[in-house]
Amino acid sequence: MITKTIQLALALVFITQLTFAQWNKGKGNGYYKLSASSLIADEHYTSAKEKDPNITRGNFIVSAYGEYGLTQKIDLIGYLPLLTRVYQNNQVSGTTGNVLSGGEAVNSVGDIDLGLRYGILKNDLIALSTTLKFGLPTGKKEGGRDGSLQTGDGEFNQLLQLDLGIPFKISTLYFYGKIYSGVNNRTKGFSDEFHFGAEIGTKIANKLFIATKFSNVRSFNNGNFNNQTGQGIFANNVEFTNLGGEIGYYISPKFGIAFNYTAILSGKITYAAPTYTGGVFLDIQ
Repeated sequence: MITKTIQLALALVFITQLTFAQWNKGKGNGYYKLSASSLIADEHYTSAKEKDPNITRGNFIVSAYGEYGLTQKIDLIGYLPLLTRVYQNNQVSGTTGNVLSGGEAVNSVGDIDLGLRYGILKNDLIALSTTLKFGLPTGKKEGGRDGSLQTGDGEFNQLLQLDLGIPFKISTLYFYGKIYSGVNNRTKGFSDEFHFGAEIGTKIANKLFIATKFSNVRSFNNGNFNNQTGQGIFANNVEFTNLGGEIGYYISPKFGIAFNYTAILSGKITYAAPTYTGGVFLDIQ
């Protein structure tokens, strides 16, 4: 689940001037990122939001993310999980040391996200935009001996989100603050979801970007799909609360590196482990 959050939020919102960062890229401008993320979990949150142990499982993703300004107010957004490796380690007896169940792995592309962002309002005091994102079922919805090694959920979903941002200053540093909320419509019997979150960030000496990000997903519990084997990011009625930090460094005015650590504070039917992400980005404006 944390990994899914990272997939949908890999874009850094960078402050490129000593004023408010652009929410829309502007015609011909863009932001592009190549990342790798890793999650390894030996416990999970149950449907009662309690932690239980499980066979160690991992999710490794190499992904490409991009934003391109079609016009001054409309951005094209794309997320492509080029390689998704979902794996399970050997299950070993704690008393005899014998292998009870062999490890296995599934490798494929993941579910692709495509969307558009529209800038509703932007001035020196506020920025308001809306995003419509489509989740395409391009990953594998079943894999492994029991079908639970998935790189996709097999359903087509649509997320409509509203973003509100403001600039502010603390001492000599200029910050941005952002809150967002949205509804994710899931098909094929999956429950719909309510998404909301916030982030605060700043850029220091025009080189170092630092941000803190909070995200939350709540299920409407209105689906009828009983996914017995689904775990982590592809199960039905998944819920989570995440808190993460991101740091980026501009090696040149357009090129840089970024790292992200995201912890899960609470959850339901999802892995109880942090996600680590690193990548390189190109910021063209």
